[in-house]
Amino acid sequence: MNLTVSHRGQSYPLSFLPDDTLAVLHARLEELTSTPAHLQKLLYKGKSSKSLDDQISLTQAGLKDGMKIQMLGTTTKELHGVKAVEDDKQKRERILRERALKGPTKLRSTGSSSSSSNELNYRFHKLVPLSHLPNPSSALDLLQRLSDDPAIRHVMQKHKFAVGVLTELAPHEHPELLGLNVNAGQEIKLRLRTDRYDGFRTYMEVRRVLCHELTHNVWGDHDNNFKELNSLLNREVADYEASVKTGTNVLGYSGEVYEPSGQDSCLQVVGGNESSAVSLLEDSLEDRRRRVLEAAERRLR
Repeated sequence: MNLTVSHRGQSYPLSFLPDDTLAVLHARLEELTSTPAHLQKLLYKGKSSKSLDDQISLTQAGLKDGMKIQMLGTTTKELHGVKAVEDDKQKRERILRERALKGPTKLRSTGSSSSSSNELNYRFHKLVPLSHLPNPSSALDLLQRLSDDPAIRHVMQKHKFAVGVLTELAPHEHPELLGLNVNAGQEIKLRLRTDRYDGFRTYMEVRRVLCHELTHNVWGDHDNNFKELNSLLNREVADYEASVKTGTNVLGYSGEVYEPSGQDSCLQVVGGNESSAVSLLEDSLEDRRRRVLEAAERRLR
């Protein structure tokens, strides 16, 4: 009995005895096409081999000499590829579920709670520009400036915000967004570049987006709780900069401030001499404010 089996555009001429079973035919086709026997479906004269017992003979199955058969089925290689994709998808979903159950990333200090240990914990732990985009060094400089911004550091210390990675949003990634917070602070992505990617957005614009994304460390949805905290962070950033600009010294990050009086007529010099005291008295209010600002910046660094 001569049969011609077609599979994906290729024809296979085969010869069998009329008493050979369907199992013999399936086994031969598996050798030729790498399609497992249980996945083969043979179509001929309006019939399908799927509904037949593979132990019946070819004659009992309705096959005749010179008949043409169409075979459908998935190869072993394709099965492995599909399984690999499904396994990878399940792995990603499992990791995302585990991260969601863990909640926001919290860093634990092994020593005593002090301001120095808090500064190590509540910050951006890694800065990552996108190296395949133009001027990655400029992008890193912008990320570093955001990370070192005294006002941003102030609100992160005050609200105990820790961010694993601060990076860019890729061109193809959520083009409708200016920023994205992944898993409540695990990673914050910012749109640093202009829409044409030929330059960078203004620093103040990017910093406002950063305050927005820091709010997502606490609140996921854009509800009233989110809006209140976002407004608070922006006010605290503005108030902090205003206090530094006017000569106000912020004590730590507790919100307390010391405001030097412009009418103070006596300055005490510790470890100095009379001439240094005279020079300090002769300084203008603007000079004193400048020194206070420099001292505050040194402490922040």
